[in-house]
This record gives sequence, C-alpha cells and structure tokens, in this order.
Amino acid sequence: MTGRLHKIVFTGVAGAGKTTAIAALSDRPPVNTDVASTDPALPKTRTTVGLDFGEFVLDNGDRVRFFGTPGQERFDFLWHILARDALGIVILCDNARPDPLGDLCMYLTGFAESLKTVPCVVGVGRLETSPKPTLDDYAALLLQRGLVPPVLHVDVRRRVDVMLLLDLLLIQLEADLLSDGR
Repeated sequence: MTGRLHKIVFTGVAGAGKTTAIAALSDRPPVNTDVASTDPALPKTRTTVGLDFGEFVLDNGDRVRFFGTPGQERFDFLWHILARDALGIVILCDNARPDPLGDLCMYLTGFAESLKTVPCVVGVGRLETSPKPTLDDYAALLLQRGLVPPVLHVDVRRRVDVMLLLDLLLIQLEADLLSDGR
C-alpha cells in the first residue's frame, strides 16, 4: 500500500469512549488491549491497558492511524509514547463523572509538551444527562491554560460526531500550514 501515514491520538478517562470512537472511524475492526477491569471505580467491566488502534485509508492512498491511550493516569508513560509524531490529539471527556474539568486538567498536564505544537480538540460526552459543567466551562478552563482548542458535545457512537472532531483537527492543521507559509 502506498501513501503517507498520519497519526491521531485519542485520550481521556476510562469510559469516555476512546475505543468506541476509534471503532466508529476505522475501516476495519480496531485492535485493542482491553482486559477485565479490577478497578471498582470504573464504570465498565473492561478497560484498555495498552492501546487501541484503528485505521482508514484516504482516497489518495494516505492512511490515517488512530491510537487510543489507556485512560488511567498510571499508564501516562504510554501517553507520551503514543503522542510522538501525532498530527493531532482528541481529548474525550465524560461529563457524567464527578469532576470532568479535573479530568481534563489531568490530560492537559499529561500532554502539555505535545499541546505546545500539536492541534487538539475536546469532545464532551453525556451532556444530555449531565449538563454541568457546560461547554463554556470547558472553554474557560482551556483559556486559563492558554489553549483555545474547539470544544464540542459528541456522542462517540455516532461516526458523524467523531468525524467532526477530525475535521476540526484538520482545519487547525491547515491553518498552521498556511500561517507557516507552506
């Protein structure tokens, strides 16, 4: 297969929908490293301990590869490895968790070095059942950290929602290329 390889990283807390989002985009069944969860605080019976991987092929032969990080902070060493050479980072938040803004802060800190140069989008799930904090609260927190990525409500089970996250990343990449004079 010819073409260039592109890498997008999906991150967020366990249960935010990284595996589901990658499955919604991938041309083939994604590879995952889910195992039975032993953490009673997690809202699901299985959790990713290595990575998720999916891929789709563009019309020009380029391949976009999706890597999902494990959500638990104890696996943060993998976050740095997976973020290397990424074109963009998608942070997924679960608004039904006790402190979703605190969760976002953990990923902003964990990916701080990458976020200096790599475009990012934030997708917030479960707003329909947990309306607080609002998208404006997320945007304000990001702005306090000196970041202005797009923040939107997503249902990661819907391919169209996940594609919108990617479109927003691509718009940022394109804008960066234009500002660099390329």
